[in-house]
Amino acid sequence: MEVKHAIILGFVEGLTEFLPVSSTGHLILVAHLLGLDHSEFTKSFEISIQLGAILAVAVLYFWTLLRDLETWKRIIVAFLPTGLLGFSLYRFIKGYLIGNDLVVVVSLVLGGVFLLFADRFCERFCYLQSIRELPLKKAFVIGLFQSLAMVPGVSRSASTIIGGMLMGLNRKQSAEFSFLLAVPTMLIATSYDLYKSHSQFTTQEFHLLALGFITSFLTALLSVKLFLKFISTHSFLPFGVYRILVGLAYAYFFLL
Repeated sequence: MEVKHAIILGFVEGLTEFLPVSSTGHLILVAHLLGLDHSEFTKSFEISIQLGAILAVAVLYFWTLLRDLETWKRIIVAFLPTGLLGFSLYRFIKGYLIGNDLVVVVSLVLGGVFLLFADRFCERFCYLQSIRELPLKKAFVIGLFQSLAMVPGVSRSASTIIGGMLMGLNRKQSAEFSFLLAVPTMLIATSYDLYKSHSQFTTQEFHLLALGFITSFLTALLSVKLFLKFISTHSFLPFGVYRILVGLAYAYFFLL
């Protein structure tokens, strides 16, 4: 991996991490187009640059994360399913699911279909206007949806947004809860992966990780703001259709 590759992948991560389109699927596809092997370092790089995107959310929602205890209660409850399943299935996920092209294709397409369904559902049944109104039981169910994102291509953002809308949160609140839930989820998952893998990295690879981190952070700052502005007046229809098209493109490059 070269410096230009780290910048490009950092940009893709920051752009797609909080959109319901699967950052993992995009990173794998872009890495393929760049001619990068899906090595152990590349896998860890794709996970590690998520820290930059996490920091962007922490900056944008600093006061909410610092002061809003009621929102934190719901974040913690929603995190529990992913935390328990993530630690228990870590080796299986990294060893067998990450890099499985068929899994990514199926996840992208089905995720797009379910996103379209949830969006239509929300037009009639989304009644909660604030995350603080979300019952804790429903927050736990959203956490179960998030745990599906351990499968590459599902998209953590998409699964939690779908879960949020099905639990009654409107489009914007579903997206914001997805952003906030990403902070403990991605921070712990990424830190755990770095802890397990850091001894294998060279000095040059750490420099590439830092470059990807910075690029991801700056891109995510802009991406989150534009995404929230868009869904305030639009539906998730473009993202659902886009997922299906990307899934088909992914199948063309990797399976045909």
